[in-house]
Amino acid sequence: MKINFLKMHGLGNDFVMIDDLDDNLDNYKNLSIKLCDRHFGIGADGIILIKETNKENADFKMRIFNPDGSEAEMCGNGIRCFAHFLHLNNLTDKNKLDIETLAGTIKPEIIDYGDKISEVRVNMGKPDYNLKSMNIDESIVDVKEENLINYPLIIDGKKYMINTVSMGNPHTIIYVDDLDKIDLKSIGPIIENNPIFKNKTNVEFVKIVDKNTIDVKVWERGAGITLACGTGACAAAAVSIDQNKVNSSIKVNLPGGQLEITKTKNNEMMMTGPSTYVFKGEITTGGIK
Repeated sequence: MKINFLKMHGLGNDFVMIDDLDDNLDNYKNLSIKLCDRHFGIGADGIILIKETNKENADFKMRIFNPDGSEAEMCGNGIRCFAHFLHLNNLTDKNKLDIETLAGTIKPEIIDYGDKISEVRVNMGKPDYNLKSMNIDESIVDVKEENLINYPLIIDGKKYMINTVSMGNPHTIIYVDDLDKIDLKSIGPIIENNPIFKNKTNVEFVKIVDKNTIDVKVWERGAGITLACGTGACAAAAVSIDQNKVNSSIKVNLPGGQLEITKTKNNEMMMTGPSTYVFKGEITTGGIK
């Protein structure tokens, strides 16, 4: 079977974008594993499928699968690419969109369209600190509150003060003074797969630069180290704002570039950043079982 695709990225967080409005594809897990392979496939941090929606209040449906074949609830960089893709392929003329995801209906808005690069603002919804939203195993953690804020997670005798929050998908925020001293490749998967997280977790190490800026490095659940993570940037911003470490509108510096994150008076996280079109192609998917 031949599949037409577009390669796109948001600050280096790259995706294979596939129009599956006709619902011709199946076995998304193996498809994602094959296509995301950077040696034997196209190479990406995930595949994103453009699907029809059955919801009356949505325009399209987005599904995203990680390089390990697991399905993510949502992706902030991915949904900016999703909105850009729709316009590139003349699937809509609407700048304000309602997109169905596993994290609910997400609302991207194209504020500056270009074929190559578009600027997209997304209402990412409200941060949720509840233990159940994070799928925390409450039989393991020892807390009286309904959240994990500055909770000591002990790994190999070292204490990591974690802050957990859901942006439709789970995130664990850890503040550090020097990001360069973090061996993300080693510690990232250990925290991601810690037994207190029943559905695993994304991991963000954060340095507060000043009241208007934070630096973030990301280990993404199911993908590993990525150059950027939109939901992770929003999660890091939300925790930093709610703990009065920064102002309500900040710049988030990621290895792949910068996002603007604002928390509104309604406690919704607004993310603004680019989507970039790289190339289009066709790939044969023979051999996928």
